[in-house]
Formats: sequence, C-alpha cells, structure tokens
Amino acid sequence: MGTGSSKEDSSSQLQPNEKPSQNESQNFAIAAKPADNTKETKVCEAKEAEVKLPHMYEAIVKDADSPIDKSSVDKLYDQLYYGVFLNQKSKKSGCNSFMLFSRALLITWAEDNRFWIWTPVKESSDDIVDVAELVQVCWLEIHARLDTTKLSPGISYEVLFVIMLKDPAYGWEVPVSLRLLLPNGTKQEHKENLIVKPRNQWIEIPVGEFKSTPENAGEMEISMYEYEGGKWKKGLVVKGVIIRPKNQALE
Repeated sequence: MGTGSSKEDSSSQLQPNEKPSQNESQNFAIAAKPADNTKETKVCEAKEAEVKLPHMYEAIVKDADSPIDKSSVDKLYDQLYYGVFLNQKSKKSGCNSFMLFSRALLITWAEDNRFWIWTPVKESSDDIVDVAELVQVCWLEIHARLDTTKLSPGISYEVLFVIMLKDPAYGWEVPVSLRLLLPNGTKQEHKENLIVKPRNQWIEIPVGEFKSTPENAGEMEISMYEYEGGKWKKGLVVKGVIIRPKNQALE
C-alpha cells in the first residue's frame, strides 16, 4: 500500500514540545463482488463454504502485491492462510489477521532522516520489508489505523506493536503510552516501560484487546507515543502492528 508523507523543512529548528507533522498512509481499496451465475462459479462457491475462506477475502486480495492463484479453492486457501502481502509490502493479511508494517503507519518525522531511517529486513518468508529505525527524537508519536469490518465477526482480537530496542538505546526513562481507540468510542490506555525490555530482538508490546462485533464496525486507531518527558530518545526500531485472534501468531 503506497504511503505519502509530509516532511519537515531541513532548516527548521525543532523544539522538544513542538508538535510536528505526520506521514500518511492509504487505506485498503474495497470492491464489490461481481454477479456471476456460471456453473464454475457455483461450484467454487460451494467449495468456499466447505473450506471456509477468510472473511471479506475478495476485497482484501485486491490489494495483493503478487498475483493470487484462484485456479482452485485449495490453492487460494493456502495462500490466504500463510499470508498475503498488500500494497507494496506495507501490510500482510492471513487468516483475517493483519500485520501493518511500518510503511503503513503514521510516524511523526518518519521521512526526515535526521530522526528516522528506513531499513530493509528479511521476513521468515524471505520477503524484504522496511522497518523504521529511530535515529533520535524527543517527540515520539506513532499511529496505525484499520477498518475492523475486514476482521472475522465475533472473534476476540489482540493488538500489539512489534518493536526492537538496539544498543545503544537511551531516553526511555519515561514510559511510553499505548492506546487503542475503537470505532464505538471505547478507549484502552496504559503505559509500558521500554527501558527494562530485552535488547536486539523483536518483541511484542500489547496495546489492547477487543471483540469484532457490529457495534465495533469501522476504523480503529492504535497509538504509541511519548512527548511529555522532553528527553531525546534513540535505539527504537518499529516493525509494525499486529491485529490477530487471541492466542494465534501471524508469521
């Protein structure tokens, strides 16, 4: 998924308590399924019911980076189960779980290499994705958004940031705030002390949990931020945000 950004003028002077602009990301493109009454389609639809393809898979795979093999429902199911990269590897979907990679997030000053740099890393699937590596910043602000209608109805989900702290890491004496804002207005908030987290390995930082229901249909927002302490921070690497059914990992 292509992302746009608003970039600070390189000559501007940044103040610890000055709120900057953010880079932006596009949303999924949703398309309706065309009517098709052919015999082949009816057979395929019967097989879909038997195999149980993921919720709203047709709308989701329209943003797939690589062609999807729809020659059989079994092949389609396998691709969706193991995960499909979407919109220039900014997102990955599998089993109605979503990995929003850092290119799909709104990260303050992300396109200013005085503060953040983009680093390619290899996934377990051997695909290369970009992660956002913090050079230094005093205003940490990261947001992610997802339309909950793409999630399986009636399922309990957990939301987590995937990050790494590299040595040297400093400026994390003040805990970061994490917030999950659901479409119905419900807000979950807590703080995490990153200074005690293990170094040089990917870790998951929980944000919140929710159940996919009609009352929660719409766009939710996931946030990590810290800008009140005024300390310059270094050493954070952001891989992205996971939205997945509880007790289920997304590779």
